[in-house]
Amino acid sequence: MINERKGIWPDVPYVLPFAVFLGFLALQKYFPLPPNAEFIVRDVLLAGVLLGFSRRVIELIPARAIETVILGIAVFVVWVGPDILFPTYRQHWLFQNSILGQLTIAIPGSVLQSPWVLWPRILQAVLFVPILEELFWRAWLMRWLISPHFEKVPLGTFQAGAFWITALLFASEHGPYWDVGLIAGIAYNWWMIRTRSLADCILAHAVTNACLCWYVVATHHWVYWQ
Repeated sequence: MINERKGIWPDVPYVLPFAVFLGFLALQKYFPLPPNAEFIVRDVLLAGVLLGFSRRVIELIPARAIETVILGIAVFVVWVGPDILFPTYRQHWLFQNSILGQLTIAIPGSVLQSPWVLWPRILQAVLFVPILEELFWRAWLMRWLISPHFEKVPLGTFQAGAFWITALLFASEHGPYWDVGLIAGIAYNWWMIRTRSLADCILAHAVTNACLCWYVVATHHWVYWQ
């Protein structure tokens, strides 16, 4: 259905940024840019798409900021906890295989520590990725699975199939980290249902990613940035 008032498909503001992000990653494999240009170009591109197409649907004022920050930190702890407690845990075939991929460091740590690479990479993780992923997963897909006329479905509407399909697909996006990705997906889905607020989900996701960035830089555990 065309959104006649805006003259665009109503799905576009929610789906396009995520599609552009994945498309850029795919093209980077065949037409690689040097790391000091890759993240800057990607950030500029994502900023343009979000401002140009998604501005009207983005919410950035959380309703429950303190609880949301706590949730974001909790998801971070869950994300790194298994690898800290059991260092060889993720070597199991359940996490690294021909379907999910292997844990590799695509860009050497010495390169990632360059300010021209590090700060655009952090900006992407903390600002752009939480917005584009929450637009796609929680604000669009979880409603679209309930009804293709998703705009008529209020944010945070619970339907078991939509909840679990979204969580499982979110987990699959994270490859060898699918297990903690699943927990994160369940947590963010639940928080959307609890708060009915896109802004709170964006903030929770941003806090998780900010903590993860801090951990990666502090410990040089660059594999989280594969």
